Amino acid sequence: MEFSAQQIAMLLGGKLIGDGNRKVNDVGPIEAAREGQLSFLCEEKYLPALESTGASVVLVTKNLQDSWEQTVSPASLILVENARGAMAQLLQLVAKAMNPARQGIEQPCYISDGVEVPQDAYVGAFAYIGKNVRLGKGVQIYPNCYIGDNVSIGDNTILYAGVKVYYNCVIGKDCILHGGVVVGGDGFGFEPDADGVNRKIPQIGNVVIEDDVEIGANTTVDRAMMGSTRIKRNTKIDNLVQVAHNVQIGESCFLCAQVGIAGSTTIGNHCILAGQVGVNGHIEIADNCIFGAQTGVPSSIRKGGTYQGSPAMDALAWRKSTIGFKQLPDLMKQVNRLASSK
Repeated sequence: MEFSAQQIAMLLGGKLIGDGNRKVNDVGPIEAAREGQLSFLCEEKYLPALESTGASVVLVTKNLQDSWEQTVSPASLILVENARGAMAQLLQLVAKAMNPARQGIEQPCYISDGVEVPQDAYVGAFAYIGKNVRLGKGVQIYPNCYIGDNVSIGDNTILYAGVKVYYNCVIGKDCILHGGVVVGGDGFGFEPDADGVNRKIPQIGNVVIEDDVEIGANTTVDRAMMGSTRIKRNTKIDNLVQVAHNVQIGESCFLCAQVGIAGSTTIGNHCILAGQVGVNGHIEIADNCIFGAQTGVPSSIRKGGTYQGSPAMDALAWRKSTIGFKQLPDLMKQVNRLASSK
């Protein structure tokens, strides 16, 4: 697919500066882009790259204009309100063209009697669909997926190859589950008996995933012991995340790779958990909390803010503490010298 700078500017409602006939058929980062590629610039620190970029067309965030007005760029520039957002808009169009929605039922696969597959839906080869499953319009079920009994999947949701959804779980509309996701596996519930033998506690609840949720590859969301494990609308979860039984995750959250959340914890709306954050069970996290990478959260956080460290503390206080921690060896030497001089 090839587009001119003029066509892109019209599509985005942006202001074109330069040759509107420049053509692009690929994308690339501004510092390494080549002729024929489209790039974007949304941070002032990358402005020097405008002078040397090989990109044919660059999307530029409008509020940077005063900073680069004296810069001569070899690329055609398109001013938009948010260059990163505009790039995402274009990439969505490209992605749909590269991997269009599929239709039909491939064979061999197994679909239980009485399950209705909408005409515009897709069921890939070797998929298994259990009893009383409800499929919305435009659902995409890729090969080797397993859909257990009584599962409900909303309109236009995509389950990529190898997704497993256990019985009685609910997935909303416009969701994306990437390869290897497991929804509704048993929560980790055991109780030692009088002889010290660990006995399994049956996990008879389910998982509810609301609309517009995306879950990355090989992430697991455990079913509740009772009630529901719930992921609320517009939350985005990265690869290799563990969500335990009865966890409640709020709206529009980000959970990055290798996050682990123990059972029965509630996370508020608009929270960000960076890579390898660990959250204890049976606690509550307020709205608008940000946890830096490898933060350990042992107890409830009642106020929104940015936290870091283990145990989690105010991020600014943690940064100051790490400076002191680095100085500890020298301080210990000084203390030992003072002690030995007495």
